[in-house]
Order: sequence, then C-alpha cells, then structure tokens
Amino acid sequence: MRDNTTDYRQLFLNDVPMMDMRAPVEFAKGAFPKVINLPLMTDLERQKVGTCYKQHGQQAAIALGHQLVNGQTKDERVEAWAAFARANPQGYLYCFRGGLRSQIVQQWLKEEAGIQYPKVIGGYKAMRTFLIETTEQAVAKCDFVLIGGLTGTGKTEVLQVLDNALDLEGHANHRGSSFGKRATGQPVQIDFENRLAIDVLKKRAGGIEQFVLEDEGRIVGSCSLPLALYQGMQRYPLVWLEDSFDNRVERILGDYVTNLCAEFVALYGDERGFSLFAERLTQSMHNILKRLGGERYQRFSGQLQQALDEQLRSGAVDLHRAWISGLLSEYYDPMYAYHRDSKAGRIEFAGNHTEVREYLRARAARR
Repeated sequence: MRDNTTDYRQLFLNDVPMMDMRAPVEFAKGAFPKVINLPLMTDLERQKVGTCYKQHGQQAAIALGHQLVNGQTKDERVEAWAAFARANPQGYLYCFRGGLRSQIVQQWLKEEAGIQYPKVIGGYKAMRTFLIETTEQAVAKCDFVLIGGLTGTGKTEVLQVLDNALDLEGHANHRGSSFGKRATGQPVQIDFENRLAIDVLKKRAGGIEQFVLEDEGRIVGSCSLPLALYQGMQRYPLVWLEDSFDNRVERILGDYVTNLCAEFVALYGDERGFSLFAERLTQSMHNILKRLGGERYQRFSGQLQQALDEQLRSGAVDLHRAWISGLLSEYYDPMYAYHRDSKAGRIEFAGNHTEVREYLRARAARR
C-alpha cells in the first residue's frame, strides 16, 4: 500500500489526481484545480452531524453520521470512491484536516471494496496553507517586472508568449477593465489564489526566478490579488507597451465585441447568446456612467445601441468602432496617461510588441 502523504509540493507539481471528501458547500468556497468532489456527506447531512457534535459530543456525531450514510446511500458513495481509486491508482483522498472523514472513507473503501487508498495528511487546510506560503515566498525571493500600457495595447498577448509570465487576468477569467467580464464566470477568490500559486510553484520548479505581470489594480473583476503581491506591485519596475490608436481600437473590437459575442453564442445559442452579449455590453457601459458624466454616457450609449442593432441585423461590427474610439480618447487614455505620469520613475523601457518581448526575454536571461 502507498503511504499517506505530506508532500504537497509534488501533489501540485505533478497534478496528482485527488478526491475531496468535504461537503459540496465547503468545496464551492474553495478547491484545487482538477480535483473531484466526492463527499462523504451532503450539506444537510453535514449540518445535522455538526449540530449533534456541538450538543452531544463526538461519539454521538459519529453514530449519527453512520446512521445517515447507510444502506444504498453508503453503497453508492463507496462505489463512486472505488471507481475514482481504480481510475487513479496514483491518487489521494482528503477532507478538511485529513482527520475523521478521511479515515472513515479509507476504512469503508478497504472493507467494502478491498481498496487501500492513501490520504493527504493535514487535508485541504494544510495544502491551502502551503499554496498561500508558495506565493508569499515568491514575492519575498523572486524578481518581478510589470507590463503597463494604454487600454488595448495587447499586454496579455505579450504575456502569452513569455515563459516567465503570470497571467493574472487569465487566472481570474476576466479582462481587467470595466468591460472585462467573460461569458463564463470568474472563479471564487480562493480558487483564483490557488491557481496563481500553482502556476508560481511550477514555474519556480522549472528554474524561473523572475516573473512578468500586467500592471493591475488590487481587484481583477471580483478577484483580489494576494496582498503581498499587490504591495510589491507598487514598487516593481515597469515596462511600457506602445501601439497605435487604430490597432488598439481593432484589438478591443476583437476582444470585447467579436470574441465576447462568440463566447455567449457558443454557450447559449444564437438568439439568447446575442441578447445576453448585448445586455453585458450595455451594463458595462452603465457601470461607468458616473465616471463618464451624463453627456458622454448618453453619446456613447447611443453609439453602442446603434452598433448592436446593426450587428443583430447584418452581423457587421463596424459601428462599434465609434464608441470604442470615443471611450479610448475621452476616458481611458487620459486616465492611463495620469497613471503613467505617476509611475514614470519606475518605467525602465518602452516600445512596441516586438521590442518589449525582446527586452523582457533579454532581461530574464541576465538573471
């Protein structure tokens, strides 16, 4: 039989299959990528056992748990665990602290299915702590550089071709601006932090000690950056990405109109997908009403509505360039110019896509 493990590093580096025995409500609050939730108890069962524990103690709670998870219910759950164990002979199981729930599942697997399956000692809590410390250690020990630039310069495109990049927006499933929501939702905060930490862990294991990040605010959509990282980002050196106004308009048109519409249509079908896409753009514009002011908001909203009407009628997206151009020149560019001026002392290089890529690769090679 394989031993129980505390080697959290290898679990995450190797994407070792794991099954999470916690209740669905616990799993939904935070989990690890690619892990399967096969709970010992449902949310209601867990609630009843917890109440019993508080009122009558551990033995009574254990007895109630066995009473609730019995007969066919127990057989079905054991079979699901056994199927996972057979399909993933190199895997592990865990609960919140690696305690009673893990022990019960191990015991039942052995008794009912003849399978001895190891657990993660310390469970979810220990692995979560390990990942938090992974990010904090990287912030303390590694070198970081930020990519800044006006809206639409394609900072994410640069990150995607660099081996030492950490794509914060990718992990948050959000494009970072007021219009940045994707058709698919964002991860919960803990899942975002876990994904980022595992990315850091794998890159450092591959020898990377300098990371490139996009210059972000504290929050990417609904996901907050880890505090230590965000604090570091207030002093890291900055590389400024430049591109022409027309290129930026076309990039935003592709990301926020053509591609976003395609995401919604793929998920919901042509009619409903387009309707939800149009609602999303309209709401995104409304979200910055106060910052735009009434006159600009009315003007840009009117242009957006005309563009959506034409897109629905003919499929053409050309009219969207009007509100995109207006937002860039009258709203985003002045705001970003102010930010650039405030960070001017940290800018160590500025250039186009090719120049910035080459500079960042050469910078990493000097480490």
